[in-house]
Amino acid sequence: MARRDDIGTAYRESIIISPLGRRTVTTVDFVRTLAKYNHICTLKEANIWIEHYQESFKDVSTEEGERRTFQLFNPNNGEL
Repeated sequence: MARRDDIGTAYRESIIISPLGRRTVTTVDFVRTLAKYNHICTLKEANIWIEHYQESFKDVSTEEGERRTFQLFNPNNGEL
């Protein structure tokens, strides 16, 4: 059974940390992780959730469409 609290957990599990310390998450990875927690979500719904609940992550996608990439942005300390 899907639980609302699992959405945040799935998001945190979807974050990828590069060797330079940049934290990014793709919509595709987020949806895939949500599926492990029994949440069925479209790419569009995942993008809406990220835009609404993750204010510190900004869209850095290089292509158009629903397959988007978000990166952690800290205005007080530059980009991480």
